[in-house]
Amino acid sequence: MSDDLATPGTGQDPEDGDGRAPTPPHGPPPDDGPTTGADGAGPGPVCDEDLEDAWVEGDRTITPGTARAAWQHPLFRRIWLGALVSNMGTWMQNAGLGAFAFSLTGSETFVSWVTFAQLGPLLLFTLVGGFLADAIDRRRLLLIVAWEQLAFSTVLAWVVAQSDPSQTVILAVVLAIGIGQAVHAPTFSALLPVLVPRRDLPGAVSLQSVNMNASRVVGPAIGGVIIGTLGISAAFLVNAASYLVIIAVVWTARFPPVPAPPQQESGLTRVLGGFRVASADRIVGRCLTVMVLFSFFCLAFVPQLAAVAETNLGIDPLSAGYGLLYGTFGLGALLGALSIGTVLAGSPLPTIVRLGLAGFALTLTAFALVRTPSAAYPIVLLLGFCYFATVTSLSTVLQLRLEDHERGRVMALWIMAFGGTVPVGALVFGPIMEAVGITPVLLVSAAVAALLIPFADLRTRPGDAPAPATA
Repeated sequence: MSDDLATPGTGQDPEDGDGRAPTPPHGPPPDDGPTTGADGAGPGPVCDEDLEDAWVEGDRTITPGTARAAWQHPLFRRIWLGALVSNMGTWMQNAGLGAFAFSLTGSETFVSWVTFAQLGPLLLFTLVGGFLADAIDRRRLLLIVAWEQLAFSTVLAWVVAQSDPSQTVILAVVLAIGIGQAVHAPTFSALLPVLVPRRDLPGAVSLQSVNMNASRVVGPAIGGVIIGTLGISAAFLVNAASYLVIIAVVWTARFPPVPAPPQQESGLTRVLGGFRVASADRIVGRCLTVMVLFSFFCLAFVPQLAAVAETNLGIDPLSAGYGLLYGTFGLGALLGALSIGTVLAGSPLPTIVRLGLAGFALTLTAFALVRTPSAAYPIVLLLGFCYFATVTSLSTVLQLRLEDHERGRVMALWIMAFGGTVPVGALVFGPIMEAVGITPVLLVSAAVAALLIPFADLRTRPGDAPAPATA
């Protein structure tokens, strides 16, 4: 198995030698195929080598830009599967950490500090991670932060196994793990487009969103079994061991070097380069602005889902009914992410973003007003679908606008907008929910999503900078 990766856009498979398939024995394959739309949002043109490969492997073409097309690239598959195992371990630890923090102290305040130590670095340190992702070898950086998180997860498992664990030490160790994640997230996001040709990027982003949502559902479920049988320390050790999988995958891979920027930047100017790109490119700026506003105003219900279940639906947060509600929402998110690379592949992504926001506004309104569990389950499934169809489309539009040498710093802003803004919104809207009730806050969130529809115009206009060429 070769570790080399062809440069994106060549159409070569990293494990197929020179990337050319032999001539089919029954004549040449057809020479037509889907092409990119005017706004650059659809799949790219099909080259002869793609058609030959598809003809040889399955006697039918594989549509560029789909999840199936992205899955054809061996290095992408290996990285995706390694990340799935690691992400399941992370979500296993995330789910168990809050429960352990509360059982240790009985204090919601301590739980909030643990949550901030866990997620706060995504807001505070991601810019540094994006700078490093564009400045040094991404493979080496991923290995460093994976080993760092493995080490501190092991320390965390040892700390919680003590009869009287120190709260200060727990916060410090969780913060160290969070800082590692803040560096890992933009680096991994910047790496994704070099694993597949640009024409297959929509399918790759879709599958990566599926990875995140599948691990969010499966990880806590496995963690619950481990915690119930072996204890919380064992779950944290399993998470530590899961990093070995992604370490092994990255260690055996070889990625193209990060291209040098067209002009030399240094110091703070280089760290803040993502803001420069966002201000210069209208579409990049709008993608990030929509994500910040959506995360802050519209996603307050996500960390408060247990409160919504108990207050509006009469579902005990510790019951199987709540587990089903949470799982149904996660399943909807998974299907929404997967749809971008399958049933919606080839559809204009800017249109999907606006339709997704409209569907989210409608389903969140319904979820705010429903009072019976039987009606809430199908609604929350659709809510999850619209939520991640929107997010995955936004992420894909953003990725398609970026040059590789600037990708790490811009994706750092994306991680801050998506991952770092949600806990801040939760801190703001939690007390408001206590003061005025849950339903009014959810209705305001739905109204903001509807107001974002006209602003989320991501279509290319005359005068916009051209997107990088689609290979």
